[in-house]
Amino acid sequence: MKTQNPDLLRQVAVTVSLVICIVGSMIGVGVFGGTPIAQAAGGALAADSTLLAPATPAFSIWSVVYTGLVAYTAWQWLPSQRANPRQRSLGWIVAVSMVLNAAWILSVQAGWLFVSVLVILALLVTLVLAFLRYSQSRATSWIEAVVVDGTLGLYLGWTSVAVCANIAAALKASGFSGFGLRPEVWSVAVLAVVAVVGIALAIKGHGRLALAAAIAWGLAWITVGRSAAAPESFPTAVAAAVAAALVLGAAITVRARVVLAGAGASGAR
Repeated sequence: MKTQNPDLLRQVAVTVSLVICIVGSMIGVGVFGGTPIAQAAGGALAADSTLLAPATPAFSIWSVVYTGLVAYTAWQWLPSQRANPRQRSLGWIVAVSMVLNAAWILSVQAGWLFVSVLVILALLVTLVLAFLRYSQSRATSWIEAVVVDGTLGLYLGWTSVAVCANIAAALKASGFSGFGLRPEVWSVAVLAVVAVVGIALAIKGHGRLALAAAIAWGLAWITVGRSAAAPESFPTAVAAAVAAALVLGAAITVRARVVLAGAGASGAR
């Protein structure tokens, strides 16, 4: 009996997971009879549902993420990548993330908001694990940096913001009153946590810009949403803008230091 090739199995699993992910995304935008996410679950995840919901244009980042996942799937099929230690450490994790992505969409379609929270939290943990793994080594080419590091960075960055909006939507739908505190107190507190997490990821990831850019993108659209549409909230808009600036600024600062340190090391040789 012929022994299965684990690398080939991983490549196939990533490809099948991509198909599942794309089908799920098509359902999420209303294709195949599905209800668009903004309208599913009674509109709980619409752009005007909570203070932490980004404005509608923010969700266009998904098209970039999905394009990146397609590129990643094609990249990992290259002969040079089949036994690449980086792909061996990431492939199964990326596959799981894509299945979880589809599961999240289906749970929202079914109106299971608290299940969707559990799923997106699992997705977040999965992407953090991928981040910790690919941060341990550098891409060997600019193509790999874009297709692998860039794609997974955008994926994690956006999910970091989306999980907050998802939890806020589920709590509101359940009738959570905030223990008597004003909604702005909660929104500002959550955004402060996002800023701290974003800065920590910037430091841990040596200033990876795609990750910081995706977080800043989501936060910036929260600012737009709370400034230009109901429910309007000046404190939330300001907090989101400040958080976006802090995360992006931290990533740029760390990246600049890494580049300067590398240039200094090269010049010393």
